[in-house]
Amino acid sequence: MATDPSSRPSFRITHEASASERLVAGFSSFGLAGLTAVDFLVDQLELEETGYITTEALPSMTPFENGTPRHHTRLFSRPDLDLTLLVSELFVPLWAADPFAKSILDWTESNRIEEITILSGVPLPHGPTDHRVFYVATEDYQDEQLAASDITAMGTGFLDGVNASVVGRGMDTDLRVGVFITPVHPRVPDVEAALRLLVAVEQLYDIEVDTTALEQFAGEIEQYYRDLEERLQAVDQSEIHEDRMYM
Repeated sequence: MATDPSSRPSFRITHEASASERLVAGFSSFGLAGLTAVDFLVDQLELEETGYITTEALPSMTPFENGTPRHHTRLFSRPDLDLTLLVSELFVPLWAADPFAKSILDWTESNRIEEITILSGVPLPHGPTDHRVFYVATEDYQDEQLAASDITAMGTGFLDGVNASVVGRGMDTDLRVGVFITPVHPRVPDVEAALRLLVAVEQLYDIEVDTTALEQFAGEIEQYYRDLEERLQAVDQSEIHEDRMYM
């Protein structure tokens, strides 16, 4: 595990459009439900890539499709929709989570983004009745977005990694932050978990998504996500970001 400050990674955000007031993010974590959901939203909402994040001093990856490379962490939007989506295929180990989150938060602050929603799946023990979405959110996010929602608050526990850093900033500023969490199974991608997160986003932002296409979408990229999951599992155990929460 890297602890030397000189070896801490740095991140740089390049963005070529006006930022929306709201950001929805999906990161690379076990089960890939949040990443699958946000990636699917980009496709369904016909968003255009408007920015990306690069990093130094961190083992990186360069995804490609049909022989064409792309950045591992990308921003998407369109002029007539007040949402910017962040899709991150880069696994960020726990020791690098704070600088990664800080780069995103500094960018959101400079662009006057008011709200961040994170979609996340966690591999925690659960029964059939727990196949639903829970939230951990700052009080202003709860007041603004969840007052009339039937999404359930998660019980006691704690966040860590990128999610914790982003929520922590929200607690100390007027940035509204909400993390939507759903249990995931070992299969990749967990389409049912991604679907639950998509339904929550539909309710939250009053958008329509053809979720019947999710099975086909997941099937088309299943091998890619399977390879990505294998990369996560190959990371040294000391660097694995475990979602240590309690229902």
